Amino acid sequence: MKFTIQRDQLIAGVQDVMKAISSRTVIPILTGMKIEAKQHGITLTGSDSDISIESYIPAEENGVVQVEEIEEGTIVLQAKYFPDIVRKLPEKSVEIEVDSSLKVTIRSGKAEFNLNGQDAEEYPHLPKLQTENSFEMPIDLLKSMIKQTVFAVSTMETRPILTGVNLKLANNVLAFTATDSHRLAKREIPVADANMEFQQIVVPGKSLNELYKILDDTEETVEISVTNNQILFRTKHLNFLSRLLDGNYPETSRLIPEQSKTKLQVKTKELLSTIDRASLLAKEERNNVVRLFTQGSSVIEISSNSPEVGNVVEEISVETIEGEELKISFSSKYMIDALKAIEYDEVTIEFTGAMRPFVIRPLNEDSILQLILPVRTY
Repeated sequence: MKFTIQRDQLIAGVQDVMKAISSRTVIPILTGMKIEAKQHGITLTGSDSDISIESYIPAEENGVVQVEEIEEGTIVLQAKYFPDIVRKLPEKSVEIEVDSSLKVTIRSGKAEFNLNGQDAEEYPHLPKLQTENSFEMPIDLLKSMIKQTVFAVSTMETRPILTGVNLKLANNVLAFTATDSHRLAKREIPVADANMEFQQIVVPGKSLNELYKILDDTEETVEISVTNNQILFRTKHLNFLSRLLDGNYPETSRLIPEQSKTKLQVKTKELLSTIDRASLLAKEERNNVVRLFTQGSSVIEISSNSPEVGNVVEEISVETIEGEELKISFSSKYMIDALKAIEYDEVTIEFTGAMRPFVIRPLNEDSILQLILPVRTY
């Protein structure tokens, strides 16, 4: 195997696949990175058996030659050393050559590294997903759906299914739902020509966080395909494959209250910064509890009280308050997370009493929903 490649392209590809490589893996060869050279381009692969990432560098793109002098072949290189070597090479182009005894030579300018490679035959084959069952969506939309939900997954392994985000596609509507049983985040979007439906697909939160970091904003769309235990996100230069979590995701729709007793409309940034300030004194308690009181028809009071530290009270004007008076306590962290995820200037918050979950939505926008369970303090 032999090829010469632009260093910048190689670095970008290597950084992407490194996100799937773990030094603690049961299968030793997975601590390495697989490189496959074909006449049309180079494919880099990294996997930790939960996530697998393939990054493709075409030999020529938009009239620019990125890889040349290609002699086909495959090799697995130690991921512990290879990325650092590539990053620090002196020249703009890199030549990589593998001999018959799997010795790898990396040359750039006057620098030459020799590494021991491993036989790529021993590298596990990634499952090939049938892409009949697939649909496309814009990358920026997928990223915003991940951002608005993934923070609410559980970090506790006691209920593994809650450490993932539930994806549901029915009647041409795609919904992402995440909950840790104290809060819930949901986002829906219409999907045009989806030739498939699914109910119970749960993608690990960790996978979606990595996908979010790696998706390239310069590309337009991502193709999503699903099989019984894997999901594939595919763009022109990237295949991102994740395993799915086993088990049944709980039915969350009944948690969402139908009607409300108190309803606020408020500017998102103002409420966010007020709760952020109130939480400064609530650090000691495990939930960082803050309280919200409604006063009249246009003012709410946000307060926090921590006996050893002190207390903080701040009034904030809201656009409207409808319904009953309310005193409620909740985790400031959950509220801050929820408000940060809603990228709208104003939100409505609907309460059904001090002990019932309350719902936060952007003004006049039902496709995004955040739900939080209050904390008992009275």
